[in-house]
Amino acid sequence: MLFHVQMTVRLPHDMPAAEADALKLREKALAQELQREGVWRHLWRIAGRYANVSVFDVPDNAALHDTLTRLPLFPYMDIEVQPLCRHPSSDRDNDY
Repeated sequence: MLFHVQMTVRLPHDMPAAEADALKLREKALAQELQREGVWRHLWRIAGRYANVSVFDVPDNAALHDTLTRLPLFPYMDIEVQPLCRHPSSDRDNDY
């Protein structure tokens, strides 16, 4: 099942830089692992914001929730989720 997910990160202004850097490194490692596994199918930065638009491919809502809550930056994110389905005019075989 595909999900469009928009994530906006809001780190506390008083978070020590070393702590923020460590969180970001852990986030990047997990994001890249999930991409290699095919779970995190697309990842785009929103220009000018500490935010992204992503497409996740997971079995169901619960799997998406479990995946998102594993992210190291999850406690600092505002997340919007929209389920996706195949468009009848799409000519792509892999957009399901």
